[in-house]
Amino acid sequence: MSELTSLAISVALLGGVCTWLTLSVGVLLIWAAFAAWACFFHSGGDVRALRTTIISNAFGVLTAWLTAVVIVSVPGAVVLGESIWPSLVVCVSIACYISAARVGWFSSIPAVTYGYACTFAFLLQTPGKFSSESLTSVSFSNALIIVPASMIVGTLFAFASARLAARLQRHTAMTS
Repeated sequence: MSELTSLAISVALLGGVCTWLTLSVGVLLIWAAFAAWACFFHSGGDVRALRTTIISNAFGVLTAWLTAVVIVSVPGAVVLGESIWPSLVVCVSIACYISAARVGWFSSIPAVTYGYACTFAFLLQTPGKFSSESLTSVSFSNALIIVPASMIVGTLFAFASARLAARLQRHTAMTS
Protein backbone atom coordinates (compact mmCIF):
# COMPACT_ATOMS: atom_id res chain seq x y z
CA MET A 1 0.00 0.00 0.00
CA SER A 2 1.38 3.41 -0.88
CA GLU A 3 2.12 6.05 1.72
CA LEU A 4 -0.64 8.25 0.31
CA THR A 5 -3.23 5.44 0.38
CA SER A 6 -2.39 4.47 3.96
CA LEU A 7 -2.57 8.12 4.99
CA ALA A 8 -5.90 8.58 3.20
CA ILE A 9 -7.36 5.57 5.00
CA SER A 10 -6.04 6.54 8.44
CA VAL A 11 -7.03 10.22 8.22
CA ALA A 12 -10.45 9.34 6.80
CA LEU A 13 -11.19 6.82 9.55
CA LEU A 14 -9.89 8.97 12.39
CA GLY A 15 -11.40 12.10 10.83
CA GLY A 16 -14.78 10.39 11.03
CA VAL A 17 -14.17 9.40 14.65
CA CYS A 18 -13.03 12.93 15.52
CA THR A 19 -16.12 14.40 13.88
CA TRP A 20 -18.37 11.97 15.74
CA LEU A 21 -16.62 12.84 19.01
CA THR A 22 -16.95 16.60 18.57
CA LEU A 23 -20.58 16.30 17.52
CA SER A 24 -21.39 13.90 20.36
CA VAL A 25 -19.69 15.96 23.04
CA GLY A 26 -21.10 19.12 21.46
CA VAL A 27 -18.42 21.40 22.90
CA LEU A 28 -15.34 21.18 20.71
CA LEU A 29 -14.83 22.96 17.39
CA ILE A 30 -14.32 20.45 14.58
CA TRP A 31 -12.92 23.09 12.24
CA ALA A 32 -10.25 24.09 14.81
CA ALA A 33 -9.40 20.40 15.31
CA PHE A 34 -8.96 19.96 11.55
CA ALA A 35 -6.84 23.14 11.29
CA ALA A 36 -4.52 21.72 13.97
CA TRP A 37 -4.54 18.36 12.16
CA ALA A 38 -3.30 20.06 9.00
CA CYS A 39 -0.78 22.04 11.05
CA PHE A 40 0.63 18.81 12.47
CA PHE A 41 1.35 17.45 8.99
CA HIS A 42 2.54 20.86 7.79
CA SER A 43 5.01 20.79 10.71
CA GLY A 44 6.46 17.42 9.71
CA GLY A 45 3.95 14.82 10.92
CA ASP A 46 6.23 13.34 13.58
CA VAL A 47 6.82 13.49 17.35
CA ARG A 48 8.54 16.87 17.04
CA ALA A 49 5.54 18.17 15.07
CA LEU A 50 3.25 17.04 17.90
CA ARG A 51 5.08 19.31 20.34
CA THR A 52 5.48 22.16 17.85
CA THR A 53 1.82 22.11 16.88
CA ILE A 54 0.43 22.06 20.40
CA ILE A 55 2.77 24.73 21.79
CA SER A 56 2.67 27.04 18.77
CA ASN A 57 -1.11 26.76 18.27
CA ALA A 58 -1.62 27.49 21.98
CA PHE A 59 0.69 30.51 21.77
CA GLY A 60 -1.30 31.80 18.80
CA VAL A 61 -4.54 31.33 20.74
CA LEU A 62 -3.11 33.16 23.75
CA THR A 63 -1.88 36.03 21.58
CA ALA A 64 -5.24 36.38 19.83
CA TRP A 65 -7.11 36.15 23.14
CA LEU A 66 -4.95 38.89 24.66
CA THR A 67 -5.51 40.96 21.52
CA ALA A 68 -9.27 40.54 21.88
CA VAL A 69 -9.15 41.45 25.57
CA VAL A 70 -7.28 44.66 24.74
CA ILE A 71 -9.72 45.50 21.95
CA VAL A 72 -12.81 45.13 24.17
CA SER A 73 -11.29 46.47 27.39
CA VAL A 74 -9.34 49.55 26.34
CA PRO A 75 -11.49 52.42 25.11
CA GLY A 76 -9.33 53.10 22.05
CA ALA A 77 -12.31 52.79 19.74
CA VAL A 78 -13.83 55.92 21.25
CA VAL A 79 -10.87 58.02 20.13
CA LEU A 80 -9.68 56.18 17.01
CA GLY A 81 -12.88 54.69 15.59
CA GLU A 82 -14.55 51.30 15.47
CA SER A 83 -12.34 49.89 12.73
CA ILE A 84 -9.02 51.67 13.31
CA TRP A 85 -8.59 50.63 16.98
CA PRO A 86 -8.93 46.87 16.44
CA SER A 87 -6.76 47.09 13.32
CA LEU A 88 -3.95 48.75 15.27
CA VAL A 89 -4.17 46.25 18.12
CA VAL A 90 -4.08 43.33 15.66
CA CYS A 91 -1.12 44.93 13.87
CA VAL A 92 0.88 45.16 17.11
CA SER A 93 -0.07 41.64 18.22
CA ILE A 94 1.03 40.10 14.92
CA ALA A 95 4.36 41.92 15.11
CA CYS A 96 4.76 40.55 18.66
CA TYR A 97 4.02 36.92 17.79
CA ILE A 98 6.26 36.98 14.75
CA SER A 99 9.03 38.53 16.84
CA ALA A 100 8.51 35.76 19.40
CA ALA A 101 9.71 33.29 16.73
CA ARG A 102 13.20 34.00 18.06
CA VAL A 103 12.20 31.73 20.94
CA GLY A 104 12.50 28.10 19.87
CA TRP A 105 9.12 27.09 21.29
CA PHE A 106 7.36 29.67 19.10
CA SER A 107 9.52 29.43 15.99
CA SER A 108 6.78 27.97 13.78
CA ILE A 109 5.10 31.16 12.62
CA PRO A 110 2.52 29.27 10.50
CA ALA A 111 1.53 27.12 13.51
CA VAL A 112 1.17 30.22 15.71
CA THR A 113 -0.88 31.83 12.95
CA TYR A 114 -3.25 28.82 12.80
CA GLY A 115 -3.98 29.23 16.51
CA TYR A 116 -4.37 33.00 16.14
CA ALA A 117 -6.69 32.64 13.14
CA CYS A 118 -8.83 29.93 14.74
CA THR A 119 -9.29 32.11 17.80
CA PHE A 120 -10.50 35.07 15.79
CA ALA A 121 -12.69 32.80 13.68
CA PHE A 122 -14.40 31.62 16.86
CA LEU A 123 -14.67 35.14 18.31
CA LEU A 124 -15.96 36.82 15.16
CA GLN A 125 -18.23 34.07 13.84
CA THR A 126 -19.87 32.98 17.10
CA PRO A 127 -22.41 35.50 18.39
CA GLY A 128 -21.60 36.97 21.79
CA LYS A 129 -18.09 35.52 22.12
CA PHE A 130 -16.17 38.73 21.38
CA SER A 131 -17.18 40.27 24.70
CA SER A 132 -15.53 40.86 28.07
CA GLU A 133 -17.99 38.43 29.65
CA SER A 134 -17.10 35.54 27.33
CA LEU A 135 -13.39 36.36 27.19
CA THR A 136 -13.10 36.19 30.97
CA SER A 137 -15.46 33.30 31.70
CA VAL A 138 -14.16 29.99 32.99
CA SER A 139 -16.13 27.97 30.45
CA PHE A 140 -16.14 26.79 26.87
CA SER A 141 -17.56 30.22 25.96
CA ASN A 142 -14.04 31.52 26.41
CA ALA A 143 -11.86 31.27 23.31
CA LEU A 144 -8.83 30.73 25.56
CA ILE A 145 -10.39 27.43 26.68
CA ILE A 146 -12.37 26.02 23.74
CA VAL A 147 -9.98 26.81 20.88
CA PRO A 148 -6.83 25.22 22.34
CA ALA A 149 -8.84 22.25 23.64
CA SER A 150 -10.20 21.68 20.14
CA MET A 151 -6.79 22.15 18.55
CA ILE A 152 -5.10 19.77 20.99
CA VAL A 153 -7.71 17.11 20.22
CA GLY A 154 -7.08 17.65 16.49
CA THR A 155 -3.32 17.39 16.97
CA LEU A 156 -3.67 14.16 18.94
CA PHE A 157 -5.90 12.69 16.23
CA ALA A 158 -3.36 13.80 13.62
CA PHE A 159 -0.57 12.09 15.51
CA ALA A 160 -2.69 8.93 15.79
CA SER A 161 -3.47 9.06 12.06
CA ALA A 162 0.23 9.33 11.21
CA ARG A 163 0.97 6.32 13.42
CA LEU A 164 -1.91 4.33 11.94
CA ALA A 165 -0.77 5.15 8.40
CA ALA A 166 2.74 3.93 9.22
CA ARG A 167 1.34 0.70 10.67
CA LEU A 168 -0.84 0.12 7.61
CA GLN A 169 2.20 0.55 5.39
CA ARG A 170 4.31 -1.83 7.47
CA HIS A 171 1.51 -4.40 7.61
CA THR A 172 0.96 -4.41 3.86
CA ALA A 173 4.72 -4.53 3.23
CA MET A 174 5.03 -7.62 5.44
CA THR A 175 2.07 -9.39 3.85
CA SER A 176 3.10 -8.80 0.25
